[in-house]
This record gives sequence, C-alpha cells and structure tokens, in this order.
Amino acid sequence: MVIGVPKEIKDHETRVGLVPSGVIDLHEAGHRILVESGAGEGSSITDVEYQHAGAEIVAAAGDVWGRADLIVKGKEPQQSEYGFLRPDLILFTYLHLAPAPELTDRLLEANVTGVAYETIVEEDGSLPLLTPMSEVAGRMAVQVGAQYLEAPNGGRGVLLAGVPGVAPANVVVLGGGVVGTNAAKVALGIGAAVTIIDRSMNRLRQLDDIFNGNVVTLASNVWTIRESVKTADLVVGAVLIHGASAPKIVRRQMIAEMKRGAVVVDVAIDQGGWFETSHPTTHTDPIYFVDGVLHYCVPNMPAAVPHTSTLALTNSTFPYLLDLANHGIQRAMDENPALRAGVNTYRGQVTHPGVAESQGRVYRELAAV
Repeated sequence: MVIGVPKEIKDHETRVGLVPSGVIDLHEAGHRILVESGAGEGSSITDVEYQHAGAEIVAAAGDVWGRADLIVKGKEPQQSEYGFLRPDLILFTYLHLAPAPELTDRLLEANVTGVAYETIVEEDGSLPLLTPMSEVAGRMAVQVGAQYLEAPNGGRGVLLAGVPGVAPANVVVLGGGVVGTNAAKVALGIGAAVTIIDRSMNRLRQLDDIFNGNVVTLASNVWTIRESVKTADLVVGAVLIHGASAPKIVRRQMIAEMKRGAVVVDVAIDQGGWFETSHPTTHTDPIYFVDGVLHYCVPNMPAAVPHTSTLALTNSTFPYLLDLANHGIQRAMDENPALRAGVNTYRGQVTHPGVAESQGRVYRELAAV
C-alpha cells in the first residue's frame, strides 16, 4: 500500500501523523511511504530523518494525496484540501464529524473511507486513540487557564496556587474522564482548590480515592453546575459524548453570573463545545470575551506542544495504521472490531450512529453498505 503523510495546514497545527520509527516498520512490511517536505518540522522531525527511515520526500501536497492509497494525518481535512478527496481513498485521522456537516458532505460525495481516531473503541469501552490527546489537553487546560488568568492577558489577576494568607484559585472541572482527571491532577499539583463535577456516582467515588479526598466531588445537575461556576476562577469543560456533539451544559445565564475576568477552557470544542457561549478559535486568535468571561476554545490545543503530542499520538495510532496497511480496509474491519468502530464514512454512507444522529442523517451499519 502507498501511505501518504501530508503537512498539516490547520492554524498552528504542527503535529504529524507518522514518525520515522513507524516509517521503518511500514517500509519493512513492504509498503511505500510518501512524506510531504516539511511535514515533521513542527514536531522536530527533519526530512532527512524520514528519508533515512525509508520514506520518499514529496514536494507538493497534491502529489502526496494523489498518489496515496491511505492518508494518515493529525487533523481533519481543511477546505483547501477538499479537492484532494477521491473515491477509494482511506483517510485515517481525527475527524470529529458530529459538528462538521460540510466536511461530512465532502467525504460522502467523494466516497472516502473516513476512519476517525476518536471513535475507535476497544472491547473494554476505552478510546485508545483519543486518550493520549485527552491527557495532553487536560493537562494543558490548566496551564493555559493559569496563563489567561493573569491580568495582562485579560484575566482577573489570580494566581492558581495563591500564597500564604491569600486563598488559591477555585478550579471547576466539568467531567471526570481522562481530560478531567488530568486537568485535576495539574490544578491540584499547582495548589488550586479543585472541584470535579460528573454525573456518574461510581466515577466520583473513584476520583475521591484517586485524589485521596483532596478534591471536592459533586454530582452533576443544573444547580451544582450553576453554583460552582459562579464562584470559579477557572472552569474546564471536559466531557465527551462518544462520536456525537457535546451537550451545552453551561448555559449563557450561568456565564453571565460568573466573576469578571474568570476563564473558561472548552476542551470539547472540536465536538461543538460544552458552553452555550463557545465557538471555535485558533492558536493565532485563541480567546474572546462573553459577559466579561474569557473563553479559550482552540480545537487543536495539543498542537501547541507538538513534540510531546506527536509522540503520544503515534504511539497509539501506529498499530491500527499497520493493520490497515497490511490487510486493507475490508479485512481490517472484519478482523478488528475496534477499528471497525472507527469507520465514520464508507461508500458514500454515514456509518457511525453518533455522527448520523448529530446531523440528522441516515445511519447505515457497515454490514449493510
């Protein structure tokens, strides 16, 4: 199989879908790897390193897309890449289609097999390709929040840790999954006062044990969310509904009741966002204010730390990529249920129920397509 690795063009997206160690394994398995020149530079990987691993360096993105059977990326195709989509192409990347009907239309029109990292599910219910970036994003959320709480950046001038005689900041984490747990670890480690809100009592009990009672755990409902965010300095939205649009749990009125200069970081923005006031931003223009509350809603947060993020991501994605390359899409789907769950579009049909429900489309089971 010919595997293409194009350079990412999303704003400040500096991750890359494949590292030289993966090129070596694919090359030894008999595959051909095309890497667009400069694709790895943002992650501190040079063209020479790819060449030494056995890849062919290609100057133009169109040549990579046009000659490849399988494209592996870090993020979904951008509008300028839609023209590269074509029948029989396998696209392996983060797609986050639920809030993206235009991209879904393009994939369906071009009969692209879209395999989404974020919907690959193992038998135990884990999301192995979403987890590493959720870990990065959760830890970054507190780091970013601390930065924007500083007065020169528009925040209310609060130090997360406080100092002797001055109380630490109040950090509220909405969701106790991978993102939320990692956000809480960093916030607690810095010295903030941390509250985690989740709808699962069993998960709240686990978190109480994990943090040895040093975080406040609250059952999720409208009242606890409203009262908690009202006194928060930093709110991290950290909930994922698998494959579907994020629910708008924090309402506009709740934002209006928050402290002026407080910060919200919406980690679920690539699935539509947790806050009614959320809309996607970029690393170039990352923030905006609503009712005096600073919003940070960058969908590709982990791209700010590409060296860490690329290695964490490719550690997890590569076994599935190798499976796709060695067996082709049909056999890989037949033999690997986890990978089959990742197929969002196939032969012009939506094959993931969460995407179909979010966009009001017809859902087709893969077996029926």
